[in-house]
Amino acid sequence: MLCGREQARAVIGRVASSFAELPDDLGPSGVDGPLRWPGYGDQLSRAAASTGERESVVCGVAEIGGVTAVVVAFEFGFLGGSLGTTTGARIEQAFTHARELRLPVVSLVATGGSRMQEGTLALLQLSRIARQITLTREAGLPHVAVLRDPTTGGGWATLGAGADVVLGLRGAQVGFAGSRVRPPGYSVTQQFAAGLVDQLMPPEELPGRLERWLRLLTTSPGGPAPVPSALGQATLPKTGWDAVVRARTLGRPRAKAYLAAYFDWHEPVNGDRAGGVDPGVLCGFGHRDGQTIAYAAQCGTATRPAGFRMAARLVRLADRLGIPVLTLVDTPGAANDAGAEKAGVGAAIADMFTAVAAARVPVTTLVIGEGGSGGALAFAAPDRMWVTPDSYFAVISPELATAILKRDPAQARQTADQLRLRPQDLVELGVAQGIAQLDQSADQATAR
Repeated sequence: MLCGREQARAVIGRVASSFAELPDDLGPSGVDGPLRWPGYGDQLSRAAASTGERESVVCGVAEIGGVTAVVVAFEFGFLGGSLGTTTGARIEQAFTHARELRLPVVSLVATGGSRMQEGTLALLQLSRIARQITLTREAGLPHVAVLRDPTTGGGWATLGAGADVVLGLRGAQVGFAGSRVRPPGYSVTQQFAAGLVDQLMPPEELPGRLERWLRLLTTSPGGPAPVPSALGQATLPKTGWDAVVRARTLGRPRAKAYLAAYFDWHEPVNGDRAGGVDPGVLCGFGHRDGQTIAYAAQCGTATRPAGFRMAARLVRLADRLGIPVLTLVDTPGAANDAGAEKAGVGAAIADMFTAVAAARVPVTTLVIGEGGSGGALAFAAPDRMWVTPDSYFAVISPELATAILKRDPAQARQTADQLRLRPQDLVELGVAQGIAQLDQSADQATAR
């Protein structure tokens, strides 16, 4: 079993088939450190004797599931995996080495925070580490963090929460404040519920899951994401109201069915990194015919601020790594209740619009159900959007349009026709590129 307080080399051995430690000639500043803290030198000697390590991190190059990666593994037995000046230097060397060799970084984190015996100099290592994370992002290299027990203080606020993908081992204490200053501490399960951790898993699942993530994030990018085949109706709706009724039918295929049919396998991400999770939006990376494709999919509910923010995070990460994106549109619109407004739904929609507009990688969109107003359009690529026969896209729902225009509610059906929201209308208007058909590839997705 993997656990936070297992020795760093044992943890590495469980996830990697080979490991070569990076050499260094680093050491503490003086016998008792930079502050000449009484007895600190003796503490270091005892920690080295009990763990066999010279510092609280072990850094090297590993083979994980056929992918070469730089690994930063914390040795919790060495002064609680605390961050000191030498720790920061080792981590800096590791990230620099990763950039030089164009390798992903895996951080196996288990730390109690900054080393008090080195005072503010230890605290400053957080800025040093943050700089390395930033440079690695700018280099277009992925960083995956594994949260062991415990992951607290600056280790959580840099290498943990600052990673592209955050994997948490069940039972781990994870939080900025540790249990000694705020018992009983904050758990990884709570962090996952708050949208700050992408996946939770028992320790025994980590090797396989880490392999899959490294494969997804390091596969050479291909062309645009192919348009998925339609899974529902094969015929087109006769009227606008028919299109609306079809899109609202409970039994029609939804995002989960489309993702299952489209990908060989896929891994989800979770949350907006700001305390929110929207279960009505699915985001992640999938493997399809040897290619990695990122996805952001609406599930038919009103999209909440956290959903837009998570999708924007996904698009930006994919863009930085050069991975094409697929979006699936299916929503009656953005959530507009008081809670959504308080959580900044307008700003969240703007964030998603901006992420899609700024993406340098191709974004492919398929409307698989309701396409309600700006809440749907924010997920849509303006130049690569297709529709299914059981979908519609409209500036607003026919019922609300009827109410705003002060028409008789009975005129909603007529209004639906006038909005020209049917799939074939959208193609004729130039809104959509074509209509996806059953069991057809992107090249066969045509207008009818």
